[in-house]
Amino acid sequence: MSHFSMIEARPLPGKKSRSISWRSREGRSVIYQIVAILSAVALVGLLVRNTLTNMRLRGIQSGYDFLLQPFGFDISETLIAYEPNSTYLVAFAIGMLNTLKVALIGIALATLVGVLVGVGRFSANFLVRKICYGYVEFFRNVPVYLQLLIWYLVFTETLPDFDKAWQAGHFYLSKNGLSFPWPVWQTGQMLALFGVVLGVAFGLFYRRRARAHFDLTGQVRPVWGVTLGVTLALAVLGWLAGGAPSQWNLPKVGDFQIEDGGVFSPEFMALLCGLVFYTAAFIAEVVRSGIASVSLGQHEAAASLGLNKTQSMRLVVLPQALRVIIPPLTSQYLNLTKNSSLAVAIGYPELVSIANTTLNQTGRAIEALSIVMLVYLTLSLITSALMNWLNASAAIQER
Repeated sequence: MSHFSMIEARPLPGKKSRSISWRSREGRSVIYQIVAILSAVALVGLLVRNTLTNMRLRGIQSGYDFLLQPFGFDISETLIAYEPNSTYLVAFAIGMLNTLKVALIGIALATLVGVLVGVGRFSANFLVRKICYGYVEFFRNVPVYLQLLIWYLVFTETLPDFDKAWQAGHFYLSKNGLSFPWPVWQTGQMLALFGVVLGVAFGLFYRRRARAHFDLTGQVRPVWGVTLGVTLALAVLGWLAGGAPSQWNLPKVGDFQIEDGGVFSPEFMALLCGLVFYTAAFIAEVVRSGIASVSLGQHEAAASLGLNKTQSMRLVVLPQALRVIIPPLTSQYLNLTKNSSLAVAIGYPELVSIANTTLNQTGRAIEALSIVMLVYLTLSLITSALMNWLNASAAIQER
């Protein structure tokens, strides 16, 4: 007699209908959150209403209509051209672009210096190890404001005048700043830049495909080499399609200053050096702690495979340390961006400097400061979103 195993069919549990009720814990938590949000909105509304009422009683103008009025002051350094009748909106755009310039270049250089110093803390060479340790302890414990002032004195007092500038090829370094060759922007450069963007987009797509191929077959495909080759090829094709322009604007010593070419002003150089060396000291400690979090067995496993110390650090240790490095690294990037507001002390026309001049001329203090807050909030949220995406891509993928 054959026996058949019988499986009793049971209905799938239906989803419980959720209702907001004071008797349930979940319902009370929702009610508490609603009350908290409404209270915060009411408090902000009350503060805004009282502020506007007091300003009206004292005859103080309010509103953002001043943004469409001509700003009428000179800005020493700008990435976009402006006219004598340009509006305050253009002035704030110039300040924001100047802030972005120092933030992006500063983040890249601080990361490079910080990683080198952090890895150098584990060097087998005693001198290198102690130099890296001394760098971290010095720059981390001197206030960044004081460092900015010192760098400003270096670039404005110790360097030679423009007629005796230090020269290396077509590069000039003097009290006027750092002058360097700059391409004459034409269609070819635009198409080359577009090719670089397409190459980066292809690299991200190819990286995802290479990871999926590795998960299926265990075969490693080169990612960085392919991405770099495709990016360079697309950039060269764009440059050729635009007529292959090769004209450069070269700096030269003029009668009163170094003329033409690109230039980084002494204020920008002082701000950049101060922020980079200060932030790099903290990044170095972040990198050091991330490397120290990788177990000694990983180093031994890499050595057993025949990898030298450089290969072990690059291929085995650092990829695992990224999971520890990236979260605090985000904070350092945000700190560098926000510390750029200290540039007002050395005369670099970034966002806060433009806002201070604006509120002195128009009296719209609340409006000017609210624009600064909005810009820094937006930059911080974008930076955090990008770093969160990088952190998610570096995390261990569970199967």
